[in-house]
Amino acid sequence: MTKYEMLYILEASLSDEAKESIIKKLEALVTENGGVVESTDRWGVKKLQYPINYKSEGYYVLMTFEAAKSLVVEIKRVAGITDGIIRELITKR
Repeated sequence: MTKYEMLYILEASLSDEAKESIIKKLEALVTENGGVVESTDRWGVKKLQYPINYKSEGYYVLMTFEAAKSLVVEIKRVAGITDGIIRELITKR
């Protein structure tokens, strides 16, 4: 398994429960498919460099995990169709 980092931005206007449910959903996706979540750092609300979908602030989350390459493709797919996620970026560590 390879180590990855996933930085994603949630809409700042979401409730705390909605943010936590999205974070838990992505963590569960990794663990249910044989991956290991090492850490999840919640950076909080920060100003975006430029507006995305007419929003100027976002809630940043950094998740560090180990997974197979096929799982990374699935995580990107799920993150792309999940409401509340503005952007995501997955990189190898």
